[in-house]
Amino acid sequence: MNKPFRIGIVAGEASGDLLGARLIQTLRAYHSNIVIEGIGGPKMIAAGCQSLFDIETLSVMGLIEPLFRLPQLIKIHRQLYQHFIQDPPDLFIGVDAPDFNLSLEVKLRRAGIKVIHYVSPSVWAWRKYRIRKIKKAVDLMLTLFPFETEFYKTHNVPVLAVGHPMADQISVTTNVSLAQSALNLSASKIYVALLPGSRAQEIKYMAQPFLEAAMLIQKKIPNVVFLTSAINTKREAEFAELARQYAPHIKIKSFLQRAHAVMAAADVVVVTSGTATLETMLFKKPMVIGYRMSPAVFWLAKRLVKLSYVGLPNLLAKKKIVPELIQEALTPEKIAEYVLNYFAKPQLVDDIKKKFTTLHQQLRGIDDQHLAEAIFKVM
Repeated sequence: MNKPFRIGIVAGEASGDLLGARLIQTLRAYHSNIVIEGIGGPKMIAAGCQSLFDIETLSVMGLIEPLFRLPQLIKIHRQLYQHFIQDPPDLFIGVDAPDFNLSLEVKLRRAGIKVIHYVSPSVWAWRKYRIRKIKKAVDLMLTLFPFETEFYKTHNVPVLAVGHPMADQISVTTNVSLAQSALNLSASKIYVALLPGSRAQEIKYMAQPFLEAAMLIQKKIPNVVFLTSAINTKREAEFAELARQYAPHIKIKSFLQRAHAVMAAADVVVVTSGTATLETMLFKKPMVIGYRMSPAVFWLAKRLVKLSYVGLPNLLAKKKIVPELIQEALTPEKIAEYVLNYFAKPQLVDDIKKKFTTLHQQLRGIDDQHLAEAIFKVM
């Protein structure tokens, strides 16, 4: 029997778990004899990854939270390095999580292990000096978005634009009735999704303004029902407790790991900035994007990040299509104002859906065969 290909892989949060799982499935479809191990979440594990550590340990946000977790992260980093050096894989793939993965990739590549990084860090937006480290870290950078490719070509980093898998997974047209039926929702109601994020820190900062906005919206639209989806039971319980505290009288239906169905079923989505804004765009839903962090982190981020927009739909369009409420601007009153504006202006919603459809088409990527071939070529 032929010796199996061994692939090391590390993903750091829910979005990386989803992308990593798709990558594993693609590779297994073109070569069945593969051993994959590293760090992955439930979707990667189901696809065949042996996870050596809990993915939650890497799921940190902002600039301050990682400092508190630094001793644990350093220990995991060291143990992973020793594991892969003692029994070198044919290839290592870092899926996002750049602050953790890039330093590990530099060391592994220096030891002669081929390295691919999947999902570009936002090096084009802030800390551009990281390109020097990236050049040392990777044999190939796989990018999701069209605007990233030219940046890497300019800096002579091998790059392949693979598109975003979700743009292929999610249909260009959304069947709202089917989505509502799948969640046992009545077609006679109006639905607003509240998606504060998958991390504990995001729930901490986003849940209160989202929920208090829901109270204001319900006063204007008594027929409204709020939907939410949690990544796990722990996040679900955290959000439910905050809902009891800040919005005890709203009609809210909570689902577990049904974010896509919730987006598809909703009329409007209130969402935390991040990958979820892209998913909301692909479902062609008008949205209000919010983000809040500790004042100290925000003060620092303002001086480091050089971007006109934070939401992926606006970044991709290179103009503001949907509202962004950041830090002090993220108030219940402003959220409610923008949500109610969508219901008052159906033509605005139609225009947004048309723009999102164009962006969806642009994000469709290379097929699985070409992706698998590009990866095996590096090996």
